[in-house]
Amino acid sequence: MRKFRVSTSIASCAVAALALSGCAGSGGTELPPATFVALQEGPGEQYVIGPLDNLTIHVWRNPELGAEKIQVRPDGRITIPLVKDMPAVGKTPSMLEEDIRLQLSQYIEDPLVSVIVNEFAGTFSQQVRIVGATEKPASIPYRANMTVLDAMIAVGGLNDFAAGNRAKLIRFDKQAGRQREYALRLTDLLRRGDSEANVMLRAGDVIIIPESAF
Repeated sequence: MRKFRVSTSIASCAVAALALSGCAGSGGTELPPATFVALQEGPGEQYVIGPLDNLTIHVWRNPELGAEKIQVRPDGRITIPLVKDMPAVGKTPSMLEEDIRLQLSQYIEDPLVSVIVNEFAGTFSQQVRIVGATEKPASIPYRANMTVLDAMIAVGGLNDFAAGNRAKLIRFDKQAGRQREYALRLTDLLRRGDSEANVMLRAGDVIIIPESAF
């Protein structure tokens, strides 16, 4: 009888431990902290042109074939002399240069084309979106070495009703082919100055900030 009670007690403890571990993981894992100022900054992934980006296109020795401050249309295309409705969205500047060069080579010999991005919007996959209980929810262009602190400064921080420590970061894991969810401690970061709560962002991240229940 005694042995039965002991084994029952052990089983109960095991079930309780499993329940607690499940609760601890329900908020999402936490990302490693980032420094406020990177000691060594490096370039990010190659920039991909997005709708409403502002471009300047130069054609060497043929300035009349280029365009100054041309905006990528919402449908993702541009039009310049001799090149009509060229798809631009989803390409790097060097890829767009090559496509324009191939089109122009039908009319001039060995054209040299340069594409300069003057104003950046980027594709959704190259933006960071912040929604919920913040002063001004927004999509902002991702910058190399960007942290969650940089993103929160850009949107004016938390509003008075934010439950910042229940915020979540949604990130698409390219290797696994699915979304992952991470816990953020925005109240600790912004109102208590906890540097451990600052984390690195990636292009395409979404930050969701819920409101307090009361």
